Amino acid sequence: MMNALPLLVTVLQLQLLSFLVAAVGYSNGFFYQDNGNGNGKKEIYFNGVRLHVETTEAPVFAVRGSSATLPCHYRYEPELNIPRRTRVKWSWLPADRGHETDVLVALGQRHHSFGDFKGRVRLRRSMPGEVSLVIAKLQLNDTGRYRCKVIDGLEDESVTIDLALRGVVFPYQPSRGRYHLNFGTAQQACEEQDSALATFEQLFSAWEEGLDWCNAGWLADGTVQYPITMPRKACGGADMAPGIRSYGTRHRHTHHYDAFCFSSSLKGHVYFLQQPHGLNFTEAMQICEGDRAKIAKVGQLYAAWRFMGLDRCDAGWLADGSVRYPIAHPRPNCGPPEPGVRSFGFPSHHHRHGVYCYISH
Repeated sequence: MMNALPLLVTVLQLQLLSFLVAAVGYSNGFFYQDNGNGNGKKEIYFNGVRLHVETTEAPVFAVRGSSATLPCHYRYEPELNIPRRTRVKWSWLPADRGHETDVLVALGQRHHSFGDFKGRVRLRRSMPGEVSLVIAKLQLNDTGRYRCKVIDGLEDESVTIDLALRGVVFPYQPSRGRYHLNFGTAQQACEEQDSALATFEQLFSAWEEGLDWCNAGWLADGTVQYPITMPRKACGGADMAPGIRSYGTRHRHTHHYDAFCFSSSLKGHVYFLQQPHGLNFTEAMQICEGDRAKIAKVGQLYAAWRFMGLDRCDAGWLADGSVRYPIAHPRPNCGPPEPGVRSFGFPSHHHRHGVYCYISH
């Protein structure tokens, strides 16, 4: 009886293997599942045909609220005369380098989208082999790397393409002062100002455009960095070359810095209101509401300055309690000789200034 047990296990294993071979086919040590590309007899083509998936090398640029098309095409070599049944999967690696998540899967004319992309994405099939991804109503956090994968039976090929938004990066610290934000509160602070934590690529582009800031701030990937165009002793050393200074990855809960926020285009516009004797903070909010608008956020003021050329040499309240003004054309008595958004910090709420309001279209 003891010797019969191994024999029984062997018989069961052979029966299981026979079932698997009958169910899905077995060849050269690999199981193959017929997904409709065979000849109807559960035979898989082995004819040396290779699947190619292609896209552009350059990133796709867009602005918030617009649509973007991420190109992707597939072809066979040699070319096939009979269409094959393929499955397409688009996935996304966020700018914060988190987990790759599904965006859309499609089989034939059927498709399904996921998460925040639901209802905003579709495939463009304007020519044979095209499976480009169209994303509508772009959001600030849609930036990142997208993967287009085409699956044909057991063979699959994929390519990646980056989506970047055009916008403006600005340093941000709360009213409590310098270095009070951990990673989570930095994310929240940017979101409250109609923006998002900047990516390294966005900060690098801002540095190339002349951004110089000596306070370290969080980025979307959890690193802490700051841009220097004019090296000096207090900012990494006077002998160092210009560039992005990095503290590397920091503890997201226990370490505290400022934030670098990123804002893109607006669906509305920002404008200035004033009263003869100025407005305190409460009055500033009320006068915007009375004009069927809201007091503008910092990210909205920066976006209006960058995208709409807002130029005003008058200090005004913003939603976070700060007082700022935008200068597109530098001139005497309006701050430094470079364009930018000037800041008076966070004065007491009883001080009197104008106000910047925002109204959406």
